[in-house]
Amino acid sequence: MHSIDNLIVVGDRVLIKPKTAPEKTRSGLLLPAGYNEKEPIQSGYVMKCGPGIPIPVSKDPEEEPWKTDQGSDSQYIPPQAQVGDLALFLQKSAVEIVYGGEKYFIVPNSAILLLERNEL
Repeated sequence: MHSIDNLIVVGDRVLIKPKTAPEKTRSGLLLPAGYNEKEPIQSGYVMKCGPGIPIPVSKDPEEEPWKTDQGSDSQYIPPQAQVGDLALFLQKSAVEIVYGGEKYFIVPNSAILLLERNEL
């Protein structure tokens, strides 16, 4: 069975489930199917986030960074997005996927324009 819990988002990318598009305009006109998919800016809810942008870790300033015995200690600059945020993002930078019958977008952190977060 497909579950997004099994997905691992890589780098500074974010997995977004698109928000349900309105079927009518404010004045009540019906919109054709696929109309909102052509819009340059899309919105959706953040489902998962990657660890962020990796930054180099140096334990000893005189140590050569290309040596392989450095260990696997990694540090990251985390993305601003958090699970549950409503995100507005650039459609042209997003990659659309279908997983478990659901439509998602994989969006780089740099393509996210705005986040709405309901903090309790």
